[in-house]
Amino acid sequence: MADHDRPLNNRGKRDAPRMGRLIAELALHPDIVLSSTAKRARSTAKRVVEAAGFTCPLELLDHFYLAPPDSYIDELRQQSPDCERILVIGHNPGLEQLVATLTDTYESLPTAALVRIDFDIESWAELPGEPKGQLQGVWRPKEMA
Repeated sequence: MADHDRPLNNRGKRDAPRMGRLIAELALHPDIVLSSTAKRARSTAKRVVEAAGFTCPLELLDHFYLAPPDSYIDELRQQSPDCERILVIGHNPGLEQLVATLTDTYESLPTAALVRIDFDIESWAELPGEPKGQLQGVWRPKEMA
């Protein structure tokens, strides 16, 4: 089976809805969800959106599949300034590298981990700027009891 077509494993099936509920509890509802087209990423996105009760658009992006940080940043830069919060669903090592690029902090991100980064910017076009984004939290499913 091609990696792109690999399904979400049982841990991901269990953890994605948990993280969706956490996002809702934290009142971090996104204005848009950007996800890789890989089967496991699409399944994660669907489960998160359903569990959180999001009504925002879900955009599937081929170029997020195994993307380096610049691919994520290029896509974020194109988002409307009206989007205050964006949820990105993708793959490692690109997402770990993205967090490091945007915050100067390395974080290990297992399947279904959630990271919150706040930026002092007027427009997404300013990414990655100075000062860097502020890492506000990292939630890993294993650490949640």
